[in-house]
Amino acid sequence: MEWIRGRTIGRGSSAAVSVATDIRFGQVMAVKSVEFSHLDFLKREQRILSQLNCSRVIGYKGFDVTLENGNLMCNLLMEFAPGGSILDAMEKAGGRLDEATAQFYTREVLSGLQYVHSNGVVHCDIKCCNILMGEDGIKIADFGCARRVEEVSGGNLAGTPIFMAPEVARGEKQGFAADVWSVGCAVIQMVTGRVPWANLSDPLAAIYRIGSGDDLPEIPRIMSEQGKDFLRRCLIRDPEERWSVNELLKHPFVQEQKSHPKQNSRTPTSILDQGIWDTVNDPETVESPIRPKIQRTPLQRIQQLNEVSTIGIPNWECDEDWITVRSIGLEENDIVSVMETPSSFQSIKMETNNGVGDQDYINVSRSRSSDYGSRKSSKAKNRDFPAMSSVFNQIPGVYFVL
Repeated sequence: MEWIRGRTIGRGSSAAVSVATDIRFGQVMAVKSVEFSHLDFLKREQRILSQLNCSRVIGYKGFDVTLENGNLMCNLLMEFAPGGSILDAMEKAGGRLDEATAQFYTREVLSGLQYVHSNGVVHCDIKCCNILMGEDGIKIADFGCARRVEEVSGGNLAGTPIFMAPEVARGEKQGFAADVWSVGCAVIQMVTGRVPWANLSDPLAAIYRIGSGDDLPEIPRIMSEQGKDFLRRCLIRDPEERWSVNELLKHPFVQEQKSHPKQNSRTPTSILDQGIWDTVNDPETVESPIRPKIQRTPLQRIQQLNEVSTIGIPNWECDEDWITVRSIGLEENDIVSVMETPSSFQSIKMETNNGVGDQDYINVSRSRSSDYGSRKSSKAKNRDFPAMSSVFNQIPGVYFVL
């Protein structure tokens, strides 16, 4: 395929997203690009996306290598979704969706997940900003965290803390049931405009509370009884007891859906500028849709997590209040890395390979965080805390940094 790169609308330390046009047919696409040295990072996403073909999954258009300004660039070409994300729809609707619209979107997401799961893939990061609206309906997007179920093992964290299932937070295997939990969390956000666990004071407290406590996300009182029952089936702490996607598709909440909600298309640039590609946006240029951006360095943002008593409780629904932690597998320096992210709904990816992601890193000495497991979060259940810290600190090269 011959294509022309248009304006770059998102950029990180290793990846950029641009608008692209197919020369032959004039089709508008999105292209995610990295330098050749970061090929493994993008190739994994390409391998999964290229094997999926469903109207409810963002379409794969191709993968190639180009020489641009003397640099070899790897490019993942994808379908363009003209309706923005569900998060965009919520913003346009005044902050949240009515239940009928949420019902419709939820059924389409479940239909997409049914296909994804039937092909042995766990998405690992279902959330409203990863659900796009194409010309023919909902599209599940961003397979950067996705894994084939046979490749999933305990010890690697992938996903977004406030959408993370208890078994994932505990470092156990991340299977199909984890996506179901995330669907429940996404429905809560759709109908309330707030993410689950929004009252927690830091992301580590969220992970520990979800993994080791007995609490469940609060079921919105404004929902119908069918809606509340649907969420109870999604948010069962035991993954073996949690309903499957196939079972949820038979639930009255999604079977008795209303008419198709009206969608408004926008230009490629405006769509991609609204947070769909948050994982590759430069944090210095992305504006929060909720409140004005406060410019802070990554180190200052990390320090804020330790200073909530003087700065105030962070609003985890806003852009500058989340960080992402990922191991980069450095053996000689034996360090950990804290990755700055521009979005409050940003993913956490903790792995033991040597691949680096698409954001800017700060290196922090391991000695600064090695004793964290001995400290108890006031927001976490103390009962299972030692086991939780043991799980996390057994991951080679991965420690939480506060």
